[in-house]
Amino acid sequence: MNETTGGAHRVEIAGRERLTVSGVEDVERFDEGVIVMSTAAGTLVVTGAELHIGKLSLDGGELHVDGRIDSVAYEDAPPERGGGFLGRLFG
Repeated sequence: MNETTGGAHRVEIAGRERLTVSGVEDVERFDEGVIVMSTAAGTLVVTGAELHIGKLSLDGGELHVDGRIDSVAYEDAPPERGGGFLGRLFG
């Protein structure tokens, strides 16, 4: 199944050792302990150990990760700024 960026988003974990994510728009940061990516559903943070990106296809929006996966979490989107000082203060 070939999905395009901005389309459907899917996360599949196999035995805490393999992760497949579709709907990936960009990889913001990665090392052996954390991978941060922008997806169609928001920013996704994967933590673990010995994490390696086995396949990355931004054209198809798919990412494969191997290693020990400890957590997969979405970050909340930052609030939109607007409305001057009070909007930022109470926004």
